[in-house]
Amino acid sequence: MIRIHEKTLKDLEFFTVLEQISEHTITALGKEAVLNVRPIEVETQLIRELDYVNEYLSSFENDNRIPNHGFETISKEIKLLNIENTYLEVASLQKLVSMSLTSNSIVKFLEKFKEYYPKLNQYSSHIEINTAIIEQVDAVVDRFGDIKDEASPQLSELRQEITKLKGKINSSFSSALTRYHGLDYLDDIRESVVDNRRVLAVKAMYRRKVKGAIMGGSKTGSIVYIEPETTLQHTRELNNLEYEEKEEVIKILKELTNYIRLFLPLLNDYQTFLTKVDVISAKAKYARSMDAILPKITNERTLFLKDAYHPLLYLTNKEKGEKTFPQSVELSSNNRIIVISGPNAGGKSITLKTVGLLQAMLQSGVLIPVHERSTACLFDRVVSDIGDNQSIENHLSTYSYRLKQMNYFLKKVNKKTLFLIDEFGTGSDPELGGALAETFLEVFYEREAFGIITTHYSNLKLLANELPNMQNANMLFNEKSLEPMYKLVTGQAGSSFTFEVAQKNGIPYSLINKSKKKIERGKVRFDATIAKLQKERSKLERTERSLKENEKKKLSEAEKLEETNEKIQKKLESFQELYDSNQRLIYLGQKVNDLAEKFQNNKKKRELMAELFRLVQIENSKRKKVSAKQKRAEKAKKKQIKQEAEKKVEAIRKKKKEAKKKEVVVEKPKPILKVGDRVRMHDGKAVGSIDDIEKGKATVNYGLFITNVSVDLLELVEAKK
Repeated sequence: MIRIHEKTLKDLEFFTVLEQISEHTITALGKEAVLNVRPIEVETQLIRELDYVNEYLSSFENDNRIPNHGFETISKEIKLLNIENTYLEVASLQKLVSMSLTSNSIVKFLEKFKEYYPKLNQYSSHIEINTAIIEQVDAVVDRFGDIKDEASPQLSELRQEITKLKGKINSSFSSALTRYHGLDYLDDIRESVVDNRRVLAVKAMYRRKVKGAIMGGSKTGSIVYIEPETTLQHTRELNNLEYEEKEEVIKILKELTNYIRLFLPLLNDYQTFLTKVDVISAKAKYARSMDAILPKITNERTLFLKDAYHPLLYLTNKEKGEKTFPQSVELSSNNRIIVISGPNAGGKSITLKTVGLLQAMLQSGVLIPVHERSTACLFDRVVSDIGDNQSIENHLSTYSYRLKQMNYFLKKVNKKTLFLIDEFGTGSDPELGGALAETFLEVFYEREAFGIITTHYSNLKLLANELPNMQNANMLFNEKSLEPMYKLVTGQAGSSFTFEVAQKNGIPYSLINKSKKKIERGKVRFDATIAKLQKERSKLERTERSLKENEKKKLSEAEKLEETNEKIQKKLESFQELYDSNQRLIYLGQKVNDLAEKFQNNKKKRELMAELFRLVQIENSKRKKVSAKQKRAEKAKKKQIKQEAEKKVEAIRKKKKEAKKKEVVVEKPKPILKVGDRVRMHDGKAVGSIDDIEKGKATVNYGLFITNVSVDLLELVEAKK
């Protein structure tokens, strides 16, 4: 059984966390339920609750978002349904329909995506998918919230009669209006409305000549409002019919309500289910606001909170745009108790409260802001003594109260307990209080309890150093500025920096020196040694940070080199593809050239066409069948490769030209080229022979292909013999 006392929850500011979670709810019942969240006593139930929240949190990261669960509270409707002979109004019926639709949609969704949300689906599986209420209400009430004519034959008949009667009233009134207007008995306004009934505006002098009921008059008395006699008879009949209609509507609503009473347990289930979903949703949204996760829950006695944030401090600083410093704390069978020491305002109490609050949250089914490699275990009891608890009402001093707390601890603390004590041993004579605190700590240690305490007492620091499963820890301070660094380091006690802080705050050195002489020399030396060790640790921390930064830089450079290597490899592959493509085109060109020469010799057109057709078939057999889209993509890719290659070639040519300009070149007289000479391009390697020269252009035969080139671009390799 898991129990955490209300006083401990208050000390750890757990109720403030609940208020923050409740701001993420979207229903009144959900908000109320969140504020009533407490640590869950049964372990299996707690694990289930954590899984629900974790699954809901995962829905924010995928496309399968859980449908909206908003609903209007139906508590009043449920109370009415429990009372016989009552009936629900249309607005209440619509609330029931809305709740049924919402519940059905969520249950269906969780069943459809049970692979994503197995635990939530399991929880919702007991909720019945039922459309009976929706169908019955829909048969009676239209989308505007009115009772349908066809809700009953009697209602349909009554409404038809009412419609006819309203027509007669309008007709008779129009007839009377026309008649009396022709007799000039009516005022200029002719008619008006009194008590939602049409009346004639009769001149006062003719009121006796108009048959009907007087409904009132104008303020001046010049006009009398009269409802014509024929209209009056029809109006009385209409009132009777409207009364009967109202009675029929109530009868229909009572029948419908009696039918819905059969589903009272289901409606209760719907409301409970949607309230629970609202609580789970609020917890998940709160977790998302601080990147909280579900750490690994272990049955072993191990608590490892890596990069743990205090939720309230984290959210406050996030709002202000300030940095929050995480802490890493580890408790295990070999390291059950941590004694944190060091100067005030260094973050000792916040670290202690962080551990306690996160444990209380986790054991209440709330995810916590820690690193994903964190591990947590569950405690049967969490007890705390935090802050100044002086009680004026009970006439207790701080020390008396603390002794009462220690007495409670001595009764309750065991190996499944986590105890948290801030400023352990204070409130009495330092020597005597310290001795008593040391005895209490020894008892807690013997009982194998887990705990964190903060203290300034040297004897407690020494005890932590002597006992194998207890550990000293301190909050780092900058040794030069004496500013807190808000980082917990274990394995070493912290100096209180008493005299150093006093000196920094302007206390004369002569007084500080005088104070040092008043206390034991050994204690001063002990505190000074601790301070020196802390300074050494700070230096090591800085060196470690520097080494890590250098390592990061090297990794970054290695990644850049790898990236460059990949790019070069891709370019080489692209150029290889381009080269292969060009070689194939040269081969095809040579084949076509051979066929052209053959045709020139034998002039056999059919043979030429057959050879060409065979060549095309051979080439097509090598091609892969691709869609039009793939063709376009391939074409675009080849175009891109070609453009890149051309850019590279152009750049190389440019460089060569610039290099040639720099060189001092002695121009040789250009040789006169003639047919039969072997030549090549200035910037090329292929050698061909000139077949013809005409108008400054030469036809050069390279064997595989023939091309026309300007004579100026050619250089002589070998003259014709």
